Amino acid sequence: MEKQLDLAAYMSESIAHIMTKAYRNMLSNPREARFAFCMQQLFSKSEKRRRKVKEQEGIDVPPFLISSISTTCNLHCKGCYARTNGIAADGNASHLTTLTGEQWLSIFTEAVDMGINFSLLAGGEPLMRKDILESIARVKDMIFPIFTNGTIIGPSYMEFFRQHLNMVPVISIEGAALATDERRGQGVFRRAMQSMEMLKEANLFFGASITVTTENYRMVTSSDFINQLRGYGCKIVFYVEYVPAEAGTLHLAFSDTHVAEMEKLVEQRREEYKDIIFLSFPGDEKALGGCLASGRGFFHIGPDGSAEPCPFSPFSDSNVAQSGIRGALRSPLFRKIRAAKAMRWEHTGGCTLFEHREEIETMLNK
Repeated sequence: MEKQLDLAAYMSESIAHIMTKAYRNMLSNPREARFAFCMQQLFSKSEKRRRKVKEQEGIDVPPFLISSISTTCNLHCKGCYARTNGIAADGNASHLTTLTGEQWLSIFTEAVDMGINFSLLAGGEPLMRKDILESIARVKDMIFPIFTNGTIIGPSYMEFFRQHLNMVPVISIEGAALATDERRGQGVFRRAMQSMEMLKEANLFFGASITVTTENYRMVTSSDFINQLRGYGCKIVFYVEYVPAEAGTLHLAFSDTHVAEMEKLVEQRREEYKDIIFLSFPGDEKALGGCLASGRGFFHIGPDGSAEPCPFSPFSDSNVAQSGIRGALRSPLFRKIRAAKAMRWEHTGGCTLFEHREEIETMLNK
């Protein structure tokens, strides 16, 4: 029987390690180093806050959130789960009503109070909602990695990032120019690299997000590729396993064998590159007792406030704009998923819950 890690301790230690490494990487920039040091201290206190909520209210608080704040995007990437799931569309074509900046501000303020200090921002294209970003940037005790295609970063956003160090741009690419442009559109890779160059010149902390498939995972974890990112000034790399949201792409999704090999490659790069933070999502969840979604390690908030198990499982029976974070964590759907031990379903295809969406939908209907 495989030994499982203590989830709360493991994730708390992982976040603390990230902040410690970020602090060391920023020592050449006094302003960012001070910010990273303050956040490092804050994250150590957050674990105590989460334990206190557990003891007093009986709620298991996850260390981080994933929040989709935008329903619009300026690109049409192949296999985009946000468009497939109806989150993103052109203009006002989305069926979802987006929360206001003040509503998001309230949500993240509550999250910080509960000990959550980390929320990934997605969309659509989150940079198309600067009004929301300006509101939530006021939550200084939370770090917001912003997953962006990088094509609309200009002088205005450069000044925004200088003023708000807790807003961290993470530029999404597919690897090299050919693969990125093939999926995202002609010229997107060049524009993304220009954004990286601007961020490097401004001495700002930023990262890259790469969708890994059975076809590209060896290339995007190679030393040659990492050296290229390092040359552009990239300090953090997110590897996100491909979820086959588009018909005919199942062959691109990871098997258990791919997951195991990917984890070995990522660990090798962590040893080789001490100046870059590497994160893999969802990674090898077996050591953590299965899927981290449904509030166990995180949950997803849709543009309309719907609380969903994860971005790839767009089912909801609660809304954080109405019930708050606490109400979402008490969601009957989340409880059913955890009680059914859905987290122990086989991990293939990048997302456990995506493969078992029919079972999730049945839970929701019941």
